[in-house]
Amino acid sequence: MPPQPRRPHPVTAPDPAPPLPLDEVDLTDLDRFTDGTTPWRMFHTLRHEDPVHWQPEPAPNSGFWAVTRHEDIVRVDRDAETFTSARFVNLEEVDDDQIAKRASMLELDGTRHRALRSLLQRQFGHTVISGYTDFLRGLTARTLDAALPRGEFDFVEHVSADFPINVLARLLDVPPEDNRKLIAWGNRLIGNTDPDYADVLLDSEDSERYRDLPFRSPAATEVFEYGRELAGQRRGRAGTDLVSRLVNEVPRDGVPLSGQDFDNYFLLLVVAGNETTRHAISHSALALIENPDQLARLRDDPALIPAAVEEFLRWASPIYHFRRTATRDTELGGRKVKEGDKVVMWYASGNRDEGVFPDPYAFDVTRAENDHLTFGKGSPHLCLGNLLARTEIRIMFEELIPRLADIRLAGPVRRVRSNFVNGIKHLPVRVATS
Repeated sequence: MPPQPRRPHPVTAPDPAPPLPLDEVDLTDLDRFTDGTTPWRMFHTLRHEDPVHWQPEPAPNSGFWAVTRHEDIVRVDRDAETFTSARFVNLEEVDDDQIAKRASMLELDGTRHRALRSLLQRQFGHTVISGYTDFLRGLTARTLDAALPRGEFDFVEHVSADFPINVLARLLDVPPEDNRKLIAWGNRLIGNTDPDYADVLLDSEDSERYRDLPFRSPAATEVFEYGRELAGQRRGRAGTDLVSRLVNEVPRDGVPLSGQDFDNYFLLLVVAGNETTRHAISHSALALIENPDQLARLRDDPALIPAAVEEFLRWASPIYHFRRTATRDTELGGRKVKEGDKVVMWYASGNRDEGVFPDPYAFDVTRAENDHLTFGKGSPHLCLGNLLARTEIRIMFEELIPRLADIRLAGPVRRVRSNFVNGIKHLPVRVATS
């Protein structure tokens, strides 16, 4: 166990809800992921009783190994030779034809993955992101100027969804009036198991009509059409936006992007550029509401905010899991994993691992040791936009906290019905400004 972090003030964690009995754990029951409590009860049980747990699934899926301890998740994430992304990273089991049509950078390993990643890697590096600081601070101020005078509003709609989508619009160089479309597409794609969002639910018979589209969602077709129109406008021109770079630059392996490569890359940007940061901001705001002593610490000492962002990310865990597939027989956590088995890294569980995080159920903005898994851990698939997300979150709370005299819930919190994205759909708040 790492050394205990030094804290300037003691933090007392509330007693977590009691763990579920092992025979009641079911990570495929999506309704259990809507109350904000049951997932953590299941993860606690698995970490302590069966950290590499065989989870059966409804047909046509075949089941998976649920990996819930930090150290085992790190091992899987870093070993792409044994645990590949090439058979897809979500729980859906796909055939070779679907892989050929739907594979994005996320579903590639090795040379081609590195080549596609390198196309935009510099755009998400320190030099470029540091140049966005003034833009991000101005955008944050405009978002808060519009939201806070309302007094009572949905924090998701008016703050945490509004802010990242404006950043994405800037990166793609698309007009702000398209923001609502971008948000709706992200909801429909990522929320493909939530009846409030999905055109066609993932597990419905109707979804078979869309089996060759990402997330089995007809929204993917609309995203493709939008991206192709942008590509046509920017091809051959000297733009610096992300779309221009995708259509005018050749990956370092010398293989140009095909039309399908561009479609899937663009869709990935639309989803990843919005969803993760949005949900991280929502969960962080909710944590500050529920832990007013922590909000007071940040208000009293704003210099704590940059380090507190890491606690925001650990606490939020906006992505529950990513999947890999075993390329050979191996052993993991004392279990015999066979070639072809699905192996699922439950990052959210790893972010509450008592062996790594003292008092893991305490939201502690002064936490000094914070080896969280929110963006992955040391693998080639480390989230490309992690620095941008950290910067967005930091600036949001640097601007928000000094403006708040008080913030409270004004109604029930509603969560996305999903075991993939740990999302908040509605966060009604009542605020008083300083």
